[in-house]
Amino acid sequence: EELRNELTCAICLDYFDDPVILKCGHSFCRFCICLHWDENGDDYGYQCPQCRSVFNKKSYTKNYLVQSLIAKLDDLDSVDAGSQHPKAVNAHGKCDKHGEELKFYCQTDKRPICAVCCESRAHRHHDIAPTSEVMNEMKMEMEMKLMELNWQKSRYMKTVTADECTRSESKKQSLKEKIEADVGALVQFLLDERDSLLESLDAEEVAAMAVIEDNLKRVETHVKDVDKAIADINKHMSGKTSFEFQQNLSEAFKEMVHVKPFSPVERVNCQTVFLDVAGPFQLIMWKKMMHVLHTMPQNLTLDPDTAHPYLFISDCDTQVEEGHIRNQDLPDLPARFTRFCGVLATAQYSSGQHYWEVDVKDKGVWYLGVTTVSSNRKGYVSLTPSEGYWSICLQDRLYANGEHGRIPIADYWNSPRVGVYLDYDQGRLSFCDAVTMRRLYMFDTCFDEPVYPFFSPGKNDPGSRLKICHY
Repeated sequence: EELRNELTCAICLDYFDDPVILKCGHSFCRFCICLHWDENGDDYGYQCPQCRSVFNKKSYTKNYLVQSLIAKLDDLDSVDAGSQHPKAVNAHGKCDKHGEELKFYCQTDKRPICAVCCESRAHRHHDIAPTSEVMNEMKMEMEMKLMELNWQKSRYMKTVTADECTRSESKKQSLKEKIEADVGALVQFLLDERDSLLESLDAEEVAAMAVIEDNLKRVETHVKDVDKAIADINKHMSGKTSFEFQQNLSEAFKEMVHVKPFSPVERVNCQTVFLDVAGPFQLIMWKKMMHVLHTMPQNLTLDPDTAHPYLFISDCDTQVEEGHIRNQDLPDLPARFTRFCGVLATAQYSSGQHYWEVDVKDKGVWYLGVTTVSSNRKGYVSLTPSEGYWSICLQDRLYANGEHGRIPIADYWNSPRVGVYLDYDQGRLSFCDAVTMRRLYMFDTCFDEPVYPFFSPGKNDPGSRLKICHY
C-alpha cells in the first residue's frame, strides 16, 4: 500500500501516467501538472500543488525511475496500465487516514476530505468548502448547464423545422420547376406564333399561286390564238394568189380582229402578295409577348402630394429633380416628406408581383425602394426595414440600407436604369441592373401592410433628374 501511495499522482489520485519530476522533487502525471498550471498559473509563476514552490516557467523532467516502478508494479499485480488506484475513500465514506467522515471538499485537489485533513499541513492553505455546499453548487451548475443545453437544443430544433419546411416547400414548387414553367410558356407562345405565321403564309402562298396559275392559263390561250393568226397570215402570204383574193383575205382578218380583239394581259404584281405577314418578325413577336408576361413593367406615376417642397415633378408626373427654391405654397399634408427629399408613387400594393424601372442616367445620388403606408415621413427618416423602408442608394458607391447601417453592394455604378421587383406575398424586394437584369440586392422580409414605391433624387445633385421608365 505504501508503494502504491508513493506511485500515485497527487492530482488525479491514479497511478502515474507519463510521470515527470519538478525541481522541488515532487512527481506528477505530465498531463495533470500541465492542466494544473494552465488553470492556476499566472504572470507571477507556477506553483507545485504539494509544496507550493514557485517556478518562473513551466519546467519539468521525465521521471524514468517512477515509470519503471509502475511497470513492475503492473506486472506484479497483473493490472492494466489504465486501471484505477483505490482512492482515499473507503466503501463506508470515511477517510482512510483518520477514519472520519468526509464532510469537506478540497477544491484545490478536487477530492473529498475529513475535518482532520482540513487542519493538516497538506490542505491547510487549500480552498476547502463543506461537501453539502459543493454539492449544491454542482447541482446549480448542472441545472444551468441543462438549461443552456435545452436552449441550444431548441435553437437546433427550430433550425431543423425551418429547414424541413423549406425542403418541403422546395419539393412542392422548386425554382427549377418555376423556370421550366415560365420559360416553357414563352417558348410555347413563340412556337404557336410561328405556326400561326407559317399557316398564314401557306394560305397566302396557295392563293397567290392560284392567281398566277389562272393568269398563266389566260396568257397561254391568248398566245395560241396569236400563233394561229400568225400562221394563217404567213400561209396566205407565201402562196400565189390574185389581188382580189388578197384584198378579200385582208378584209376577212380585219373583220375577225374587229369581232374578237386580243385581250390585254399583265403580269401578277408580287409586291401585293404576303402583306399580312410582312414586317420585322422579332419586333412583332416582342410586342405580342408583352401581353402574355405574368409581370409587365408598370408605368408608375409620381404623387405630387407626397413630394418634398424642394422637389420639382414634371413630364406627366414621371420625372423628379431637386429644385433650387422651396415651394412655399404646398400644404403640409400627412403623406408629404418634410426633411428627406422623397416622393411616393400613386400605386399602392398589398398583394401580387410587380416590376418597374427607373432611369438614373448621369445621376450621382439617388434612393429607390418601397415604404409602408404608415411609415414616418416627417423630420428625420430612418431608412431601415424596422421603420418600414426597404431601399438601395447610390452615393460614393452602391449601398443597401440595412437594419444596422449601409451594406456595400458595388464599388461603382454605370448602368442607366435600375429595375425593382416586388413579390408582396413572398415578402421579397429585389433590385437589378435593368439593362443586364443582373440582381444587385434582395430584401427577404414579411410585409404586414400595403406599400408604396418611393423615389429620391438626393440632395446637392442639382441639374440631374430621376425618371420612371414607361413602356
